[in-house]
Amino acid sequence: MRILLIGPPGGGKGTQAVRLAAHLSIQHISTGDLFREHIAQGTELGQNAHTHIRAGLLVPDEVTIGVIKERLARPDVERGFLLDGFPRNLAQAEALDGILADSESKLDAVLDLAIPETEVVGRIAGRRLCRQDREHIFHVDHSPPEVAGACNFCGGELYQRDDDREATVRKRLEVYRTETAPVVDHYQAQGLVTTISALGQVQEVLDRALVAIGHGRIDAPGTSS
Repeated sequence: MRILLIGPPGGGKGTQAVRLAAHLSIQHISTGDLFREHIAQGTELGQNAHTHIRAGLLVPDEVTIGVIKERLARPDVERGFLLDGFPRNLAQAEALDGILADSESKLDAVLDLAIPETEVVGRIAGRRLCRQDREHIFHVDHSPPEVAGACNFCGGELYQRDDDREATVRKRLEVYRTETAPVVDHYQAQGLVTTISALGQVQEVLDRALVAIGHGRIDAPGTSS
């Protein structure tokens, strides 16, 4: 299967992309991972992307499209793939259509993760990271530390990233509405979009995604279908 997973920041898209691709035994293609790969290899695309990333700028469409085009030309995508983080705007969506048409293929499904903006703001703005180990992540409401402001594991100070502040989150959501939401309309016109709720436990959202693409559901351990 060839799937596009799309949704706003804070909607759990990255988590679902990894799990869904693994369940379907298809390639998970993330633009972030591809940029890091090309930068590490020192490719021309990677050098161009790094210049913009280092300057705090968005990577230009032509570079992002070039990275995706190269990835989709590899033989391991013949079984299928799941796109995560691309396309982010209408120009990229149209470019993707062209890339797939050139290889005589097309998307099978577009899964649109839907979540209220108030929930997104709450999820992201409530995050706190440990200054000593950023893999230790807490949430002021859902997973608060045992001692306010201190990491449960090492006692390090907990802090809020600038990107996680409410004003920044709302700005990111505005960018999503103006640039990425039209991508959903683009594929809706092609009859490819299924909208699923991103609320609930990770497994619940995954089950909805599997049902949407006709792959049933995964039963939790200890249960039967």
